[in-house]
Amino acid sequence: MIATAEGADRVLLVHRPAYNDWSLPKGKLNPDEYLPAAAVRETVEESAVAVRLGIPVSLVTYPVAAGLKSVYYWRASVITEGLHTPNAEVDKIAWLPIKQALKTMTYADERALVEQAATLPGSTPLLIVRHGNAMDRKYWTGRDQLRQLSSRGRRQSAQLIPLLAAYDIQELASSTSTRCMSTLRPFAKARRFDVQGWATLSEEKAKENPGAVTKLMTRLVKQTAESGVPLAICGHRPVLPLMLETLGISPRPMQTAAAVVAHLSPTGKTLAVEWHKPRS
Repeated sequence: MIATAEGADRVLLVHRPAYNDWSLPKGKLNPDEYLPAAAVRETVEESAVAVRLGIPVSLVTYPVAAGLKSVYYWRASVITEGLHTPNAEVDKIAWLPIKQALKTMTYADERALVEQAATLPGSTPLLIVRHGNAMDRKYWTGRDQLRQLSSRGRRQSAQLIPLLAAYDIQELASSTSTRCMSTLRPFAKARRFDVQGWATLSEEKAKENPGAVTKLMTRLVKQTAESGVPLAICGHRPVLPLMLETLGISPRPMQTAAAVVAHLSPTGKTLAVEWHKPRS
């Protein structure tokens, strides 16, 4: 991870006594955990540094006993920094200027990552989330807008909490349909945020007036890019292509609780895109 600290780019390194190496924080994915959430969790566990993920950097692949292991990296910025307690896994951490870090790091492939990350611009994440799994339409007798999440959808919504937290989402927008609002509510409750509902993004309104979806999305993208405040928006499968096209992203099928991360420049240009599948 390369992070901005005290106004300058510095690299957070960890020392692992078992290997006697200096490397970037990394670790293993837990069951039902999104990759970005794992990256943030492992960084905190190894260094006591909480981060907000930025633009993704290349992955590193190397052989292990079970086959090939792939490790994904992001550029990141510091949110909080606690006191690291030395332990058997990581006994020391160090914040180093880039040149010094490159001389200190043990592995050449990680040095290449840092060199790449140093060339990447700052950005603001905007997430597009498809709502969690909902009750089947044929078993729902009320208005479709009021259709609720299934037990699987509620589980998916809870699993989204660490994913949204990984990008330090601070504002939430959604279709006013219950299944969309309910998808973001667990995170909103955990962070004491409000979810701003937009009828424009509902399936019914979007079908009547697709141009209004584009107009709203254009405004939200501009607002997010200029303010630098990360935003997550929850939408429906039929409306997602319009939402993504506003970001310059070619639509593709998205499962329930899947997420797309657009990393925006200050002018609203999409600099990088991530696709994350649901974990259950």
